[in-house]
Amino acid sequence: MRTKLTAYLLPLLVFVVASSTVPVWTAQDNGDHKIIDNDDGATLGYSPSSGIEILTVDSYAFKDLNRNGQLDPYEDWRLSTEERAKDLASKMSIEQIAGLMLYSGHQAIPSTSGGFGGPSTYDGKTYKESAANPWDLTDQQKKFLTEDNLRHVLITSVESPEVAARWNNTMQAYVEGLGLGIPSNTSSDPRHGSDSYAEYNAGAGGDISMWPGTLGIAATFDPQLMRKFGEIASREYRALGITTALSPQIDLATEPRWSRFDGTMGEDPELATDMARAYVDGFQYSKSSEVVEKGWGYQSVNAMVKHWPGGGAQEGGRDAHYAFGSYAVYPGDNLEDHLQPFTEGAFNLEGETGAASAAMPYYTISHNRDTVYNENVGNAYSKYMITDLLRERYNYDGVVCTDWLITADAAGIDIFSGKPWGVENLTVAERHYEAIKAGVDQFGGNNEMGPVLEAYQMGVKEFGEEYMRKRFQQSAVRLLQNSFRTGLFENPYVDVAHTKKTVGSPEFMKEGYQAQLRSIVMLKNSDNTLPLENDLKVYIPQRYIPEGTDWFGNKIPERWEDPVSHEIAEDYFEVVDSPDEADFALVSIESPQGGDGYSGENAEQGGNGYMPISLQYQDYTAEHAREESIAGGSPFEDFTNRSYKGKTVSTHNSYDLQMVNETREKMGDKPVIVAIKVNNPMVFDEFEQNASAILIHSGVQDQALMDIITGEHEPSGLLPFQMPASMKTVEEQYEDVPRDMKPYTDSEGHTYDFGFGLNWDGVIKDERVKRYVTNGNI
Repeated sequence: MRTKLTAYLLPLLVFVVASSTVPVWTAQDNGDHKIIDNDDGATLGYSPSSGIEILTVDSYAFKDLNRNGQLDPYEDWRLSTEERAKDLASKMSIEQIAGLMLYSGHQAIPSTSGGFGGPSTYDGKTYKESAANPWDLTDQQKKFLTEDNLRHVLITSVESPEVAARWNNTMQAYVEGLGLGIPSNTSSDPRHGSDSYAEYNAGAGGDISMWPGTLGIAATFDPQLMRKFGEIASREYRALGITTALSPQIDLATEPRWSRFDGTMGEDPELATDMARAYVDGFQYSKSSEVVEKGWGYQSVNAMVKHWPGGGAQEGGRDAHYAFGSYAVYPGDNLEDHLQPFTEGAFNLEGETGAASAAMPYYTISHNRDTVYNENVGNAYSKYMITDLLRERYNYDGVVCTDWLITADAAGIDIFSGKPWGVENLTVAERHYEAIKAGVDQFGGNNEMGPVLEAYQMGVKEFGEEYMRKRFQQSAVRLLQNSFRTGLFENPYVDVAHTKKTVGSPEFMKEGYQAQLRSIVMLKNSDNTLPLENDLKVYIPQRYIPEGTDWFGNKIPERWEDPVSHEIAEDYFEVVDSPDEADFALVSIESPQGGDGYSGENAEQGGNGYMPISLQYQDYTAEHAREESIAGGSPFEDFTNRSYKGKTVSTHNSYDLQMVNETREKMGDKPVIVAIKVNNPMVFDEFEQNASAILIHSGVQDQALMDIITGEHEPSGLLPFQMPASMKTVEEQYEDVPRDMKPYTDSEGHTYDFGFGLNWDGVIKDERVKRYVTNGNI
């Protein structure tokens, strides 16, 4: 017999059946939601405000999500996630499935309006004008959750972990009372770095454990460290209410000029494959006490690997967020290396979850790679890339979600807007339909279901209602499984007290800091300059930041800044203002910022607009560039040759070079330590001889550098990519081929090749080098 328990429970209630062999369940108040613990069964969380009731069947508690008074298969946590997903998909209307196929635009918590996420209001007012709590839903969020049935939300910056947790609970209570009670699956781009500077890491830099970027973890050459990062990051994500990571970025970084190089795991296929596998295993696996099924559970976070089939072969390094960077090219005919981190790594896990649960194609047109249909369209529109290659050759049945805004209209060749490369002539609805036919399940950055419904009707006209209903349900099952496997249908709520204790906990901060130390690579240590004794006098020159624009096009005024915190440095040394007083100098710079490969000014003056991207500080003239670009063509252009041969470009942060060389002149024979935040490979012959020691990193805290400099920790990092000898070798390398540049050899006779690094004893030659560099030999 089934009985109901009213949603308004006492703070603690125990339901006991006479026989001691029959399970019992208990319920308790947990602030903004209630928790039910089934003995030897699932833990349920729900909000009384949602209007759902609790069913008791066979002495177990279940949520009556559709409020029909009976236990439907999708509500029964004893069944497999596949059974549940198929049952729910069969019950959903086409409008509900269309909403499920949406992934929201970027949502800040709270939303203070403006920015690339668009304007937001609370009861018609801006956040500042309203009396809203920071965890309240915006008017726009309420609209896309109700009118558009959207159930996948991307969050960026959050005011605090507590606010993120409360916002999650507010949103989950809101959608729990709608329709079939489908919870929201919340996602995040990478947020464990120290800074947010682009659309794809806009949530970084908050109150959370601080780790080096994935390129920095790759520099440890230790996949187990990458897995540990995934395990810790997933616990922090779940405490924030996040159940999908829009990561890892496992593009093989074979093009050294690409602006997203620093988000990768390096250029070596074997290392990137092992790191990709470890990352996904760490994020997706739940220990046995928290498992729903097959390794999935309440600590699991879905990993959406990106960007299929690899975005690291951008012609000339130009990025596909803009029309001028829409092509990936393969002069070495080497797509296979780019697939390996996916097919042998993320889709071939050691853990029970088996494969990354979702994959994101990149914006790029993978030029002339389609050998079946001979189409040059963006990867998400390519039936060859999604169905023939990903689905059929590699048997991938996870979610395929487009990158953000691929179906929106593009506003110009160099304007940040929609990215419908290769299908610019189609309508928004037609683009949705082409992507669905290619094999896509979900649309990133789309808040409105209207175009998806239009695409459905196009399919009905072409294939019939039965076919399109089946096709939509296929996507719905894939999407729903990612919510069932992470336990969202049972308990989508988070405990605010647990969140405050977990996110950025001292234990996790310590683990992240140790990873930072291990990620630092020492390239030079002339005459054993390092380590240095504490309490020496150090001169740290200020760094000049010229006027410019950020990734989003916002103006940045010129300024002078201390590149290293004097407060932190003074815990180790005495900071002085003059080189004359100093025992040594510490010069902290960044790798050259040599442009994005396009100049609107050049185009206005009659050129084609295309420019070189420089990896050196001094002005660079592209004497060795191609006469004819491999790829080209855009509705915004009346030509196809994107060559920049013979053009000259200046580096935005050229003062960094001046800092190093002037400091050497001022310091005379005294040591000059150069610390470089490396976003891309770089040319060293402009200053290397003026550095006594060189340390590079991919984003670490200042104290980590101090601990290396003073010998508190011995450097152990290795280069996960090559450093080029010159821009000539950069121009002559193939965008799709790894490790094909002539690497730089310094004044000490050391070659900055893949796998190189120094410790106090000299060149590192250990098991990591044996495995990844020398093929078993040292």
